Amino acid sequence: MEYLLGATVIAAALLGAGHAVVYKREARSAALWVLAILLLPAAGPVLYALFGVNRVQRRAARLRGTRPVKRPAPNLEQALPGTHLAPLARLVGAVSERPLLAGNAVEPLVDGREAYPAMLDAIEAAQHSIALASYIFHGNGIGERFVDALAAAQRRGVAVRVLIDDVSVRFAWHSAARKLRRAGVPVGVFDPTLLPARLHARHLRNHRKILVAAGAVAFTGGINIDRRYWGERPFRDLHFRLRGPVVGQLMEVFAEDWAFATGEALRGELWFPSQEDAGDCLARAVDDGPDEPFARVRWAYIGGLSEARRSVRLCTPYFVPDATLISELNSAALRGVEVDIVLPEKSDLPHVHWAATHHLWQVLECGCRVWMRPPPFDHGKLLVVDAEWTLFGSPNWDARSMRLNFELAVECYSRELGARMDALVRARRAESRPVSLAALDRRALPVKLRDGVARLFAPLL
Repeated sequence: MEYLLGATVIAAALLGAGHAVVYKREARSAALWVLAILLLPAAGPVLYALFGVNRVQRRAARLRGTRPVKRPAPNLEQALPGTHLAPLARLVGAVSERPLLAGNAVEPLVDGREAYPAMLDAIEAAQHSIALASYIFHGNGIGERFVDALAAAQRRGVAVRVLIDDVSVRFAWHSAARKLRRAGVPVGVFDPTLLPARLHARHLRNHRKILVAAGAVAFTGGINIDRRYWGERPFRDLHFRLRGPVVGQLMEVFAEDWAFATGEALRGELWFPSQEDAGDCLARAVDDGPDEPFARVRWAYIGGLSEARRSVRLCTPYFVPDATLISELNSAALRGVEVDIVLPEKSDLPHVHWAATHHLWQVLECGCRVWMRPPPFDHGKLLVVDAEWTLFGSPNWDARSMRLNFELAVECYSRELGARMDALVRARRAESRPVSLAALDRRALPVKLRDGVARLFAPLL
């Protein structure tokens, strides 16, 4: 029996290690899993089977043949006259499989103080349908007002669908799911699991934030429905209100997620009404997830950085990029592009902040400039290239957003919006503390060791 058990353990370890070597795209992630399996030959394969293997099978993929008829994509050279960004638009179109759409209006909403009232107004004004997806949806604080508004919409005959990630439904103390269900609002749970929250919560989560009201106005960005964004010294963030044809693309993403979670297909004019032009911004939704053949958002980052000629402005709460993205940032800086990276000085995830700090020297030594924005914590995500191309949404600059989470970004080609967002980042830069190589070198040895150890586990953070 002992020999049989030993042979089984060895076979499982070899199978798990072999699977990691063959199927893990990131070499460091594969190496960490192989090391864990070899060091823990009995437990390692079990942990890998639970957390290292992507088993997401998207029933929503069946809907892709029934998406609403889209407007034809504009000719890029005609739509983007006098700019060098047509190759970037072509790249993002190739990996996203969605057309770039003209006729959109995009309005930034700074922090919860601007975003929440605008979202609540849209819910209260909707007469036909409301689709809302949020990674976190608290039912207390500001979330209580959202619950009341959605319940009121349901009572007046509006078709309401609310999708919440499983982590927020079952493992948050103040989830809105129970209150919404008691009010008769249909609630979908994304990727539920029987495993404990702290083991499973970091894997294959729906990190998207989407609100589409009456099929006519949409909201997306980084803001969850979270009490920490409201009240005294709330978290900072960026959200955006969108009108025009791109709203239909955000609704498509929600419909696919809803079908995956519930099996219900959302179709027809109720959810996909015809869209009128609302502005002059070219925009496209870029959805990403572990079930997609391309790392779409990562490719958008690479394309934007490679096309930059004058400036790159980046804001992100979690900056743990891979070697390729670091090289693209450095390449831009070395060819004379002004590269500014604005990060929060205090983070809600200290271990991720430690990992980010450890490798800042890699971008500083090539001429990128790093700035630490003082508290409150800034959760905003924004990339602006040459004050003409803007990318915003839910993705962070870390391995989790690039490989594990379901994310949503929107790219915009607009000199007006680009100039406005470029100015916003420069204003944040002005109130932030610059980080220097000398300051990093002055860290105490225990701090350097702590940051370095956190960096080793960056692929799993």
